[in-house]
Amino acid sequence: MTQACDSPIACGVMTRTWILPVLLVLCGSVFAAGRVLSGSPGEAAALLLGFVLLAGVTSPLVFPRSIGALEAQRRSAVDGHPIVYWRPGCTYCLRLRVRLGPSARRLHWVDIWRDPEGAAVVRAANDGNETVPTVVVAGRPHTNPEPGWVREQLRPSA
Repeated sequence: MTQACDSPIACGVMTRTWILPVLLVLCGSVFAAGRVLSGSPGEAAALLLGFVLLAGVTSPLVFPRSIGALEAQRRSAVDGHPIVYWRPGCTYCLRLRVRLGPSARRLHWVDIWRDPEGAAVVRAANDGNETVPTVVVAGRPHTNPEPGWVREQLRPSA
């Protein structure tokens, strides 16, 4: 059963976040089909697997579940954990997510393509630009910080 989008904007955002991963799978399928037709099924399988893995990495699936900016601000006020404003397909966001490892789940993640308030926070912090990742720690925004620095922000102060 499919679920209808609540608004045209929500449908557009949902579609936009999946364009790159879907295109990668489609391209990989075309290239793999070509390898099968040329008599190299093993090469085709490896090629398709590579494209599927790349699609998975560029999809929203590798990020912790996003919440709205207002909810992230509320939670951050309670637990003191940073808020990460990100968007799917952003290589810098992916770099931050991967380098944080399991500790990324302790952060509050806001997908600016799904949350207009989150996009507004990022624009306010970056002279009108939607530059991500923007990490907010104790109410102060930091644009594209080093993952090690973000990890340090999760440690309790001594």
